[in-house]
Amino acid sequence: MSQPEKNTANQPDFPVTERVREALAITQRGVDELLPEAEWVRKLARSEATGVPLRIKLGLDPTAPDIHLGHTVVLNKLRQLQDLGHTVIFLIGDFTSLIGDPSGRNTTRPPLTAEQIKHNAETYYRQASLVLDDSKTEVRYNSEWCDALGARGMIQLASRYTVARMMERNDFHDRFHAGASISVHEFLYPLMQGYDSVALKSDLELGGTDQKFNLLMGRHLQTEYDQEAQCILTMPLLEGLDGVEKMSKSKNNYIGISEAPNEMFGKLMSISDVLMWKYFTLLSFRPMAEIERLKAECAAGRNPRDAKVLLGQEIVNRFHGPQASEDALADFVNRARGGAPDDIPEVTLSLPEGGAGLGGGALLKQAGLVPSTSEAVRMIEQGGVKVDGGAVSDKALKLPAGVYVVQVGKRKFAKVTLKG
Repeated sequence: MSQPEKNTANQPDFPVTERVREALAITQRGVDELLPEAEWVRKLARSEATGVPLRIKLGLDPTAPDIHLGHTVVLNKLRQLQDLGHTVIFLIGDFTSLIGDPSGRNTTRPPLTAEQIKHNAETYYRQASLVLDDSKTEVRYNSEWCDALGARGMIQLASRYTVARMMERNDFHDRFHAGASISVHEFLYPLMQGYDSVALKSDLELGGTDQKFNLLMGRHLQTEYDQEAQCILTMPLLEGLDGVEKMSKSKNNYIGISEAPNEMFGKLMSISDVLMWKYFTLLSFRPMAEIERLKAECAAGRNPRDAKVLLGQEIVNRFHGPQASEDALADFVNRARGGAPDDIPEVTLSLPEGGAGLGGGALLKQAGLVPSTSEAVRMIEQGGVKVDGGAVSDKALKLPAGVYVVQVGKRKFAKVTLKG
């Protein structure tokens, strides 16, 4: 079934200049894998010598409209490649979204409607354009060529890959042996993603580590269609605020790029000193030499908080502008000194009948500062609750009528008015 990949060795060799070596180093920054590296060097050298930009593909399955910093890891890499002069193809998988990507899943995923796909794609690109250079970005929809393929073309495409090879994919393999259902249409997803690379004649395709099978499919199909095979680049998944699980809304350990500047800065300041360096590598646009100097200074005794402030301000500046970055730092310093932010929500609550004070747990829950009374009790026991700047340690505390500034954790505040 397989055949040799198109031989790039027969093409003229171009000199590997210092600029090509620098471009390779930028490409490799923070990556999980770059395959095959030698082919990518040849492509870079050819582009440098001919002045023809390389075509860099990122396929997106627009299943959710909002993106967080974990999503921007691959977008940052695209921007670095754009700054080297190459063209990014921001591919909206409107056709493949009707299938649903089975990557990493143990169940069949329901497809989206055309309206959901359109809304999500527009929202996603609007946010992604805060990172990408719009003048060097092509936005394409794979329905352009997939709709035209038709039933005959789909069958011909399916003939270029075997079921045995498809079952080598971990999620299909695991579901099959667990007796879970696999729909035939799910086999089409990696085939169609690979065919996108044929249609776009891409030189490099980016994706997460969980997308490696699909990316390699593009290489295979390009050789089947007598094209030069693309290289593939996988980026690591970014851990969330807990430093354990990958950043995810469902894990509530994420930083959304549309979050308020103060919230974004505060979350970045909360990450561990160890995780901070991975965030620098994958999220910052500072040169690696500068990051290494900063890391050495912290190892020699400089407060890691200084480095974290630089990271936080850079990220907030990227998505909200320089003034918001300065204001977020000032707000953080104010809170660290025990002050409350200027724009805290105000809540009015009623005391229980009889005029007795309102219990601390009930107050925190009713004010929306915690999801449950038990969580409120836990926060009080851990010393994470303050009233008017003073720590609360008594779980049985009852507050009489009055106005209070209540704080839970580092970033949740409310001005609470208790009325009898």
